Amino acid sequence: MRKLKLYLETSVWSFFYAEDVPESMDITRRFFDSLPEGSYEIFLSEVVLRELGNAPEPRKTYFAELVEKFSPMKLEITDEIQQLATLYMERGIVPASKRDDALHVGIAAYYEMDAIITWNYHHLVNLRKSGLFNGVNLESGYTKRLEIATPMEVSSYES
Repeated sequence: MRKLKLYLETSVWSFFYAEDVPESMDITRRFFDSLPEGSYEIFLSEVVLRELGNAPEPRKTYFAELVEKFSPMKLEITDEIQQLATLYMERGIVPASKRDDALHVGIAAYYEMDAIITWNYHHLVNLRKSGLFNGVNLESGYTKRLEIATPMEVSSYES
């Protein structure tokens, strides 16, 4: 059976240490604990690495160690991804001030990920926006439907 290709957006990495939201931190940790079972291939991008690298110490070091531990494949940003991100903003799906969020979606669409995993409810995890992103993707020739989900939706979390 083919492994699902998951793009892990920055919030998933950062919620691993989010002690101020213990339930989400626990779900995130359970998600990461399930990765060695082999059902998923995980990916990130230079956008994620830059955002994590902007964290203050000691979190910056913790994030680097977490990325090293799980060894996701790094996806490069292309001109086509930049164009997709611009289209998402021009269509009003993502505000221009949130270009990195648009880039996350463009990266996942371009590389035909099965899903973006994120805790970003404001700009990404949203049924209406998911349809709009997929509409722009389809118009741009990216026919694979992109799911946008939280770690809870792909982990074996049980309360």
